Amino acid sequence: MPEVSTHSRTVPVPGGSLDLAWAAVTDTGRRREVNQDAVFAAYPLFVVADGMGGHVGGEIASASTIDRLKAMTEAGTVTPKTIEKALARAVKDIASHPEATDDGTGTTLTGVYLDTSGDAPHWVTLNIGDSRVYLVRDGAIIQITTDHSVVQELIASGRLSPEEAENHPYGNVITRAVGPSEGVTPDYVRLDVLPGDRFVICSDGLTKELTDYGIRHFLDENPDPADAVTAMLDAALENGGRDNITIIVLDVEPSARAADSGAGISDADADTDDLRDAGSSPAAD
Repeated sequence: MPEVSTHSRTVPVPGGSLDLAWAAVTDTGRRREVNQDAVFAAYPLFVVADGMGGHVGGEIASASTIDRLKAMTEAGTVTPKTIEKALARAVKDIASHPEATDDGTGTTLTGVYLDTSGDAPHWVTLNIGDSRVYLVRDGAIIQITTDHSVVQELIASGRLSPEEAENHPYGNVITRAVGPSEGVTPDYVRLDVLPGDRFVICSDGLTKELTDYGIRHFLDENPDPADAVTAMLDAALENGGRDNITIIVLDVEPSARAADSGAGISDADADTDDLRDAGSSPAAD
C-alpha cells in the first residue's frame, strides 16, 4: 500500500484566506501489470491523468502530460491559456517516441485549480476524457465533469440508461484524449468557493469499483484527506481493483472574512444543473 499523507496550505485571497488540505494516491490495482496513471497535487493545481495505448505508450502519455503541467505550475501561472500550451507541448512529447506511441496513444486529464486573480477566489475544473471531478457540497455528491465517452454520448441521446451503461461493452471507449490525434482543449467549469467543499479527483479505476454513494460514504467516514483516499483505495482493491486507481481528495475551509466577502454562490442549495449553468462556459484567463 502506498504511503499517504495530508498536505495543507493557507492561501491569502481578497478579504481573507483559504485553508486547503489534500492527499493523493495512485496504485497499479490487482489486474494490471503497470500503472499508466499519473498524478500531480500541489497548490494551485490538482490533476489526474489516465494513459492508454499499450503499456509503454500509456505511461509516456500520462507522464508527459503531468510533467508539462507540473512545470507550468512551478513557473507560477495557471490559466486556460497556459494549460493548453502545456498540453500542446505534452502532445509533442508523446509523438517524439514513435517506437512506443501512435495515433491511438493518449491520456485522459481531469482536475481543478484555484483562481485567485479576481475579486473573489474561484475553482476551475478541467477535463478531457472519462476521469472525473466530484464535488461534495451540503451533504450531496455532484459529478462536475462530463465524461467524454461513447457511453456518455449514448446516455445524453437517450439511447442508454445510466443503469445499462454500467455494463456496456463500450464502457472503456473514450471520445477525447490528450494525444497525437486529438485536440488539447479541455472543458472548463467555474465554481465559487464555499466552506466545507470537498473535491474528489479520480481515474476510472475508482469509479469502476465504487458508486457515487460509496465515494460519499468514505468521505463522510474520513474527515482527513489521507484517511479518505486510503479508505477509498482499499475498498476499490477489495472490490476487484480491475484498473489502475488514482485519487485526490481536496478540502477547502474559507475564513469567515473570505466567506463574508462573497466567496460563494448566491443559492447555497443549488443543484447540479445550477452549478453547470453557473460555470459551464470557458474560464477567462
